Amino acid sequence: MRKQIVAGNWKMNNDYVASEQLVSKLLEQYTESETEVIIAPPFTSLFCSSNLLKSSRINVAAQNMHYAENGAYTGEISSGMLKSIGVDTVILGHSERRAYFNETDALLAKKVDAALKNNMRIIFCFGEELLDRKSGNEEVIVEGQIKNALFHLPASAWTNIVLAYEPVWAIGTGETASPEQAQHMHAFIRKTIENKYSSDLSADVSILYGGSVKPANAKEIFSKEDVDGGLIGGAALDVTQFTAIINAF
Repeated sequence: MRKQIVAGNWKMNNDYVASEQLVSKLLEQYTESETEVIIAPPFTSLFCSSNLLKSSRINVAAQNMHYAENGAYTGEISSGMLKSIGVDTVILGHSERRAYFNETDALLAKKVDAALKNNMRIIFCFGEELLDRKSGNEEVIVEGQIKNALFHLPASAWTNIVLAYEPVWAIGTGETASPEQAQHMHAFIRKTIENKYSSDLSADVSILYGGSVKPANAKEIFSKEDVDGGLIGGAALDVTQFTAIINAF
């Protein structure tokens, strides 16, 4: 049975003090439910956030990691370093990492392997840009990103993988993705996994929607059959909005 998940990606926001304050507010307003909640603070706030949330059901994820365990990679963080501070979930392949830091499918495949080797859970992101959507190539792009980075894995590895579909074309472009468009793509993604592995595996994989989820549209988006939650950006920095999205389930 796949999980319902709401994950908040803080991106490059909140220093140490602001992170402590946000986590404290979240603990005050959060009511435990069947929905799994994850937050992804910046690296400087991972340790304090993990400690503050240790006795709660809210989990902490890193926003990125390197594929090497150690070495001459100035400014990078390894999976072992993350595990050593109690962080065992990592976001990989986010659209901003792909766009601004030129992360390729081949590089992400190496990161996926490194994370799984250390028994980390992965929130794997992918999605098409506006040109892809307008040219009708969205399914080709999405299928390729999934296949190139994940389809070398054995079926057993998928117990540690959560997918996050990001319609990059509908984020900050003035374009809008409807709940129906989200469901159509999520169903396509699930079918793609079924064709490679099995219907049982496909049915167990949580697929999150990484578009602009807000309290006003969360309930409708989350009601779609193949949408299992959201990877939330800006709204995750506002505790009232974030808890409203969690409660939309």
